[in-house]
Amino acid sequence: MQPDLKYALAILGVAVFIGLLSLQGLHQRMATLAESETTEEQARRELVAPMISTPTDVKASAKIFWAGGADRLAPAEVEMALSADPVQRSRQVLHALIASPPSPAQRTIPADAALLGFYVLPDGTAIADFSDALSSETPSGILSEELAVNSIARTLENNVPTLRRLKILIHGQESETLAGHVDLTGFFELNPPGAPQAPPARSGGAAAPQPSAPAPASGS
Repeated sequence: MQPDLKYALAILGVAVFIGLLSLQGLHQRMATLAESETTEEQARRELVAPMISTPTDVKASAKIFWAGGADRLAPAEVEMALSADPVQRSRQVLHALIASPPSPAQRTIPADAALLGFYVLPDGTAIADFSDALSSETPSGILSEELAVNSIARTLENNVPTLRRLKILIHGQESETLAGHVDLTGFFELNPPGAPQAPPARSGGAAAPQPSAPAPASGS
């Protein structure tokens, strides 16, 4: 074999070896980057919606209302730790509503939305203060906004029977609408006296009958 050919083959072999090493290094860097992004996403979600636990927590079945198709809500039974304290219990079920929909299509609250505060007044009025994402990331439209508000109201009233009405704030402020349609200036009735209880969740994900968006309580 001619010396020039041997020299060319040697250079080619070295280039292929370097290329393989570079490809392996690139693969490792991509895997590390993907793992880092996953870790950062988990940390972000934990920061936005941390798990809530209290000394009185006991395992119980909560009824969480997610989208059930045909612009309706469907209650789902979720086993989770629930507090005896109405405020903490409300925070726990709203956290589940935001963080744990069975599928993306069943989500009613934007994933980036966070419950900034929750308070209960002596008369049973619940005040839920959400981050700006609830308003800015909920699709504008009467149906999507009704689903969001209804999912919050139905989830609260089916798990915290002492609540009587709900006020939704956006970043500590009263907003005229959620995303341009559903009125947020009033209160939403919860557990009205004499109202029939919501039917239990059924197997197969069938949607239970749902009322229209909660009407503001009189005298608000």
